[in-house]
Amino acid sequence: MAVKINVIWIIDSLGQGGAEHLMPGILSHIDRGRFELRVCSLQERFGNPIAEKIKELGIPVDMVSVPHLRTPGALENLRRYLREHRADVVHTQLEFSDTLGSLAARLEHIPSVSTLHVIPEPSIRSREFWRHRLMWLSLKYCSHRVFAVSEGARQHYIKHGGLPPARVQTLYNGIDLSRYGVTDEIKDRTRLELGLPTGAPVLITVAYLREPKGIQYMLEALPDVLNVYPECRYLIVGDGDFRLVLEAQTRDLRLEHNVIFTGRRSDIPDVLAVSDIFVLPTLTEALPTVLAEAMAARKPVIASKVGGVPEMVDDGVNGLLLPPADARKLAKAIISLLGDPERAAAMGKAGFDIAAARFDLDRQCRQLEACYSELAAAGKRG
Repeated sequence: MAVKINVIWIIDSLGQGGAEHLMPGILSHIDRGRFELRVCSLQERFGNPIAEKIKELGIPVDMVSVPHLRTPGALENLRRYLREHRADVVHTQLEFSDTLGSLAARLEHIPSVSTLHVIPEPSIRSREFWRHRLMWLSLKYCSHRVFAVSEGARQHYIKHGGLPPARVQTLYNGIDLSRYGVTDEIKDRTRLELGLPTGAPVLITVAYLREPKGIQYMLEALPDVLNVYPECRYLIVGDGDFRLVLEAQTRDLRLEHNVIFTGRRSDIPDVLAVSDIFVLPTLTEALPTVLAEAMAARKPVIASKVGGVPEMVDDGVNGLLLPPADARKLAKAIISLLGDPERAAAMGKAGFDIAAARFDLDRQCRQLEACYSELAAAGKRG
């Protein structure tokens, strides 16, 4: 009987961010007959709710506390953890994990791989800029393989991070399309729960609520939409540090009747099913998996033309691409699609076809398995 390859995933936290949200789906599709999986979180955010979903898969979840990169003993604690659990391959995700996890693995002579989920563009005067420089150095000299979730992200890290092109590959995030076939009964129940009037057009954004998601521009656009469709509702699904600002803006614009803050939801396919248009007014994005989810739910997409978004949305085919931070054009695009339901439906169907072709979860997991096997074999030879 072949010995399993012991793979440890290290991630900054297990809150409700995009990278965290993806983990249970990916981990559930990795061949457990060949790979022993374990997850290590370095911080706690919003109670780390994703940890419970991972534990339900029978995968152990541990905590090695690293509140700050300069936390005394953090690197040595990670090295001790990797030794204790006899890692064959380390897979890091997000800033602290990429920085410290990659270095700890290198010092322990364990091959490591990283997945880069974002395209950071911090000011050179900020601490964040220098933290990212440190992360890039760690990946450049310590990580054996780097996966960028879009070609745009790949080119960014090669150009700005100095990562060797041969070591950086594009690997799109995948989703399980079977989760998005929602019954009429569930749709009716969800509409009732959310207080959505029968026949009212529904717009939706699903995101971790922070300023770069650009939701403030959608709120700015909404009054123009309501002039044409006064019963329209806008669902803001998610939570985060920027929520209070968005709620204040909603009150200032007197939109309380039309904007619904749902908070964090575990039934994303259900809330997508009751919407008509998915809106992502983001200011920067590597590859927003939530767009693939909207496409799997057969929803037309209106999104900003930034980062990896054009690799998901073919303008005029499965949605509309707009310049970021332009509320007037955003309102105009929404009014246009709400007024042409046949076009919107055709875009939704095209989106499903694109999601099936580009963002297949099984394909993503087979590539990860091949990477783990290759790195583990090389590590043993080394």
